[in-house]
Amino acid sequence: MKKTALVTGAGRRFGFELSKALLAEGYQLFAHYNSSRDGISELESLGAIAVQADFTDIESIQGMIKTVSNATDSIELLVNNASCFFDNETVDNDNKALAAVFQVHGIAPYMLISGLQQQLSKSENGLVINITDIYADRPSTDYIAYCAAKAGLANMTQSFAKALAPSVRVNAIQPGPILFLPEHDKEHRMQVLDETPLRVEGGLEPMIETVRFLRDNPFITGESIKVDGGRGLMI
Repeated sequence: MKKTALVTGAGRRFGFELSKALLAEGYQLFAHYNSSRDGISELESLGAIAVQADFTDIESIQGMIKTVSNATDSIELLVNNASCFFDNETVDNDNKALAAVFQVHGIAPYMLISGLQQQLSKSENGLVINITDIYADRPSTDYIAYCAAKAGLANMTQSFAKALAPSVRVNAIQPGPILFLPEHDKEHRMQVLDETPLRVEGGLEPMIETVRFLRDNPFITGESIKVDGGRGLMI
């Protein structure tokens, strides 16, 4: 019988590559997206079921939970990966951006974990992985709201780990400089790598391998694993 996974923010970057890896391993995959279908059509061609939801809209999240619940009795893996990244200036001048930071990183994961608890509990090894950030521990003064929201998700990871044990495990991954954005210029990239002990851009495979590690080790819950080349030591 196929295992089932739900990955949020599945259309690009880590969510996209993780989704492809899970499909290659034979998972039935629910691939969440918001407005952009970048990557989603390719995932559908590989067998994924696309599910749309705007994580700034509670009714939209509830609708997605209902869709997934009606489609499957059990979920082995839920990866809360969807994210939005706004600096202080953006959230100070746009109340919707400020609200979105906390809705996407806090309210949506909470609702998904709670709303799909029954399906997660029915699987043999139900696992939630929340994608937080190394800045959850050492916040940046340039992204105060974002760091606070990710810190909340980190705390939520531990709370749900206690609340859902022993039937469901809940862990987190804290990425560092795994994949630069196109807008990051050479100067920025060099500065980040100079402040990273391993001095390389990690790529997405170490993140995927960490998902596999957490999935395959049944005696880990309530933990956050940094995948950052040691950058968390330096900030």
